[in-house]
Amino acid sequence: MNQKEKIIEVTNLVKMFGSFTANYNLAFDVYKGEIFGFLGANGAGKTTAIRILCGLSPPTSGKVIVAGYDVSLYPNKVKANIGYMSQKFSLYNDMTVKENFRFYGGIYGLSGKEIKEKTQFFLKKLKMEHTRDIVLSEIPLGWKQKLAFSVAIMHDPKVVFLDEPTGGVDPITRRQFWEMIYESADKGITVFVTTHYMDEAEYCERISIMSEGKIEALDTPAKLKSNYGVNTMNDVFIKIAR
Repeated sequence: MNQKEKIIEVTNLVKMFGSFTANYNLAFDVYKGEIFGFLGANGAGKTTAIRILCGLSPPTSGKVIVAGYDVSLYPNKVKANIGYMSQKFSLYNDMTVKENFRFYGGIYGLSGKEIKEKTQFFLKKLKMEHTRDIVLSEIPLGWKQKLAFSVAIMHDPKVVFLDEPTGGVDPITRRQFWEMIYESADKGITVFVTTHYMDEAEYCERISIMSEGKIEALDTPAKLKSNYGVNTMNDVFIKIAR
């Protein structure tokens, strides 16, 4: 693991809001092509940390490097090198599938030709070419999720942040979605994922678990289960969160 290229480097990250400390001395690295799980109960400080990693919020102190750029000094460079997908998706319901690709491709700085090629590539791969001119609001939830993920990686980012990406979909769609994640990681994209589904945590190569603003555990799923003397990631999570 140490031979791998570091894509995210977090050193003594502190984030304060007034006298409240949301992130307390976080320190971890994430490697190229790794599927890294970032877990924690609501209010643990996950969302705050992700906002900092995405260049949306500066740390109070400490150092955070994402895709080779210091988030405090070059937040726009960070944003250009990452993809992001949230549970609420980020696609526009009143635009067609094609228009969503065109809109985001433009934001990511792709040329018209590149946008056309990427749109065609992903729709063919998802077997969704027939949806090209359909307004997003008329498309099933599971399909939307796959489209949102495709849009998030259409500019070949170094890291893609997935915030609760499979909320509310059926188990088959979740499995298909994870196949897309594995495929992206195989191509060298680092996948940084938060999830409330503990069976999904088992799919990650390493997992960090936060509680009350601190990272309480960080290791492979197998080692975490062994360290806490339990059989499932759900039991690990319960032990730490409590």
